[in-house]
Amino acid sequence: MNEWLYGEDGYYVTYKNIGKSGDFYTAVSTSKFFGGTIAKHIITLVDEGFLQKDAVICEIGAHHGYFLADVCEFLYTLRPELLRTLKFVIIERFDDLQEQQKHYFEESFGDAVKLTHYRSLTQLKCKNAFFIANEIFDAFSCELYFKGKIASVENHHVEFDLKDEWVEAKAKKYHKDRGEIAIGYEAFAKEMADSCEQFEFMSFDYGEMQARPDFSLRVYTKHKVLPFFLPKGEEDYIPRKELFQKSDITYDVTFAHVKDAYEEAGVEFVELKAQMTALVDMGILELLEMLREHADEKIYKQELEKVKMLIMPNFLGERFKMIRFRKV
Repeated sequence: MNEWLYGEDGYYVTYKNIGKSGDFYTAVSTSKFFGGTIAKHIITLVDEGFLQKDAVICEIGAHHGYFLADVCEFLYTLRPELLRTLKFVIIERFDDLQEQQKHYFEESFGDAVKLTHYRSLTQLKCKNAFFIANEIFDAFSCELYFKGKIASVENHHVEFDLKDEWVEAKAKKYHKDRGEIAIGYEAFAKEMADSCEQFEFMSFDYGEMQARPDFSLRVYTKHKVLPFFLPKGEEDYIPRKELFQKSDITYDVTFAHVKDAYEEAGVEFVELKAQMTALVDMGILELLEMLREHADEKIYKQELEKVKMLIMPNFLGERFKMIRFRKV
């Protein structure tokens, strides 16, 4: 998976379009009110005294930069003075994506918003911050585990023939006899904890607190979802060689693993809840009412339909979660 996504020609190394001809839509590309709700939450943290007015607002894994830009846009609308005092940062290791993000911010804000890039959290040192990420934990590399063995891959053929004590210990801890064991959560949590004295971190991902009892690894290509493993006799249906590094690949997050990694790094777990519940609790409906009072009815209805995709109860809405941590 590491070579698939992050290798020399990996899927995430170069910029990808989002839309009909490109990558899958995420919550960020569905509605600006996703970022707007985070902006409202940031203002609440400032008013409560948890965030200082000169705090760092940092997005990790920003793709085009839409999310953080939407946060900035709503901060300007709701509390414009914060746009002048807060510091805006993106953690992005790939040059191509950094350039896309810089260009988008310049187009959107000119010199009104200063954007700073770091290649990793290890380069960031600050006293007070709010970290945000969307669909990041399901993009970490993972080992494929099956009844005590991990997978090796040769010529795109998967064979469970290796042993790894660390992976086996994690599998036992999360009661998995098969599935994905994420690699890197512990290092990531420690890097964040070491980068900042006091912060809140919020991330949105697809998964559950307890581990799924089977493989969830899947490939996204041409707006289709293909399971990485199929019943015997159907393996040829997945053209792994053709899809390798040319399509996205992901899996369900075991949030208990994320929670444990952060607590081991000295960061407090605050909550895990469905995305739709989190957005409502943070005020997305109040933002819509503000729009209704100040915008044309047609525009309001258009945005309302987009927001419904984020908060309407459905299978995806229940499985897509917000997890939140604090270091104080």
